[in-house]
Amino acid sequence: MDLVNKNLIIEIQKIISNSRANAVNKIENERTVMYWQIGKKIFEEEQSGKDRADYGTYLIKSLSLELEPTYGKSFSPRQLQRYRQFYRTFPIVSALRSQLNWSQYKMLISISDNDKREYYELEAANNNWTGRELERQINSSLYERLLLSNDKESVLAIARKERLPENPQEIVKDPMILEFLGLKRESAYYEKDLEQAIISHLQDFLLELGNGFSFVARQKRIHLEGDDFFIDLVFYNRLLECFVIFEIKTHKLNHQDIGQLQMYVNYFDRVEKLDRENPTIGVLLCTDKNDAVVKFTLPEDSKNILASKYQLYLPSESQLLDEMKKELDSFKFDDLGNNYE
Repeated sequence: MDLVNKNLIIEIQKIISNSRANAVNKIENERTVMYWQIGKKIFEEEQSGKDRADYGTYLIKSLSLELEPTYGKSFSPRQLQRYRQFYRTFPIVSALRSQLNWSQYKMLISISDNDKREYYELEAANNNWTGRELERQINSSLYERLLLSNDKESVLAIARKERLPENPQEIVKDPMILEFLGLKRESAYYEKDLEQAIISHLQDFLLELGNGFSFVARQKRIHLEGDDFFIDLVFYNRLLECFVIFEIKTHKLNHQDIGQLQMYVNYFDRVEKLDRENPTIGVLLCTDKNDAVVKFTLPEDSKNILASKYQLYLPSESQLLDEMKKELDSFKFDDLGNNYE
């Protein structure tokens, strides 16, 4: 007897997997809408009894006593309070994005800043982030890191898809947070170790890079009149429509590093880039940098060579505030050190 066609088995397995995934997504979506509707009812009832200062607390406790014994911990006072907050944060049901689940909304409603919350909500929906990915982006202060080199209006306009990014500074983060590599910041390691760790965690690295990036090559070989050179990592960004080259340095960058990367960028622009594509971007991923060295090593009109520090741990809020203060302070002085204020 002939064996069953393997392709048929694979196709049926795909049907089963897709159906199960769709069922789970539908349940998650229904649960999210249910919590929103409960929050709406609680808020409306609370408003009708607003002549009593303690009515809101009384209402939630009373509801929990009635519901929790039958429906479980999802109806504890704390959870009912969350549902109320959910409705108040997202008062229009049509605004609920079906791609997001309840665990993601729980993270979003804990963000008090409206612009910051909108940014993460839009990016989670635009990029199909899982709950774990959204949590990681919030914990790594993605929004604040983008604000270090961009104004708030630009960051939100790109998230809202009102416009596409127009320059490297709008997508390349500084600093880049690489805590997912599992490398200890106190340990000594070689550039090849960091490169290998990035390749081993390529999906996480692409998430950190952000919108539009795809992996092209590792240790891309360039042969120039008998000499071989190797570019650490090559990506392509479909939004900027250009190659993005990464050179990894486990030391504070110097002018030789910048010159090396400039050569690689020139090669890609003259040999690899198509006429319809935009100029290549080069990024030096380093432990530390001197912005003045970068500025004076490159021509004045150069915009496509960037230096980005990497951190092997999640930054604290105070660290991000310090970084933002440094950026603001840098605008107060011209190249000769004269204060404009």
